[in-house]
Amino acid sequence: MWRYFEMLPILDKKNVVSLGEGWTPLLKLHRLAAKLNMSNLFIKDEGQNPTGSFKARGISMAVSKAKELGICDCIIPTAGNAGGALAAYCARAGMKATVVMPTHTPQAFKMECEYMGATLILVDGLIDDCAKKVAELKRKGNYFDVSTMKEPYRIEGKKTMGYELAEQFNWQLPDVILYPTGGGTGLIGIWKAFHEMIELGWISSELPRMIAVQSENCQPVVNTFFRQPIMAAKASLANGLAVPAPFAHKQIQQVLYDSGGTAVAIADRDMVECIKELASTEGMFVAPEGAALVAALRSLNKKGIVQSHEHVLLLNTGSAYKYLQNLPTNSSR
Repeated sequence: MWRYFEMLPILDKKNVVSLGEGWTPLLKLHRLAAKLNMSNLFIKDEGQNPTGSFKARGISMAVSKAKELGICDCIIPTAGNAGGALAAYCARAGMKATVVMPTHTPQAFKMECEYMGATLILVDGLIDDCAKKVAELKRKGNYFDVSTMKEPYRIEGKKTMGYELAEQFNWQLPDVILYPTGGGTGLIGIWKAFHEMIELGWISSELPRMIAVQSENCQPVVNTFFRQPIMAAKASLANGLAVPAPFAHKQIQQVLYDSGGTAVAIADRDMVECIKELASTEGMFVAPEGAALVAALRSLNKKGIVQSHEHVLLLNTGSAYKYLQNLPTNSSR
């Protein structure tokens, strides 16, 4: 992602903390498109980033800036992937990392943090409960809080997905982007990148409709978009979607309205079916968050909200391998 250094807030390249993140593949899904009656269906596979998710982008950026500012101790509440990324990038930078994670998070995420040398603290509850623990720890220590959208640098790393999409699509953006939305940093970051590129004169096409995809177990963005009461949140197989109260809730809604997009919630059981469908059809083993996009697209296409002739992008945020503990086997389904 550091090919876009001039558009990022690091002042000196010697402060860049990198594990090779970014420039993830953009693939056309021929066989899945045929099954879904779509003409032009693509996926950007962020699961091929270091630490197995798109979190590598934002955390690489945040840790790089922390290093530039002379900070040596970071803390984060996480549903899983962001914690593993912080542990890895802090190890790379020679910094300390404290990761606060829900107890029910699959073991692979916990082991990743511990092997990277982070201090791991487990909390009963969801990521909002972890955030309360982080606030408590901050009162007792001098940490740089890397919470989603509570510092200005992670979004700068995430926005590079927007730059890459434009470059990989030869500066002609797709009609629709489906994005798994928990904290929403990536959704907002991509939209920010598009507007920066318009100002630079790099793109002039109509901007995509942005569609936020959530879990039925935790759907505050969907509820707000459709002016429904906010439902009580429960844990989801898609850890990254279990964010009961996104700090950037208003910005997420603004992107959806400005882009002419929408929001949709998917059941966990449908995510499991779509993990299998994408794996058996295209050979891609995507995270539940990414698989939710397939179910969402099928539903939106049936309703005529996404047309079969449109250019559609699914943005898979991570790899399924860390979730294996919670995925049913064929014999148990």
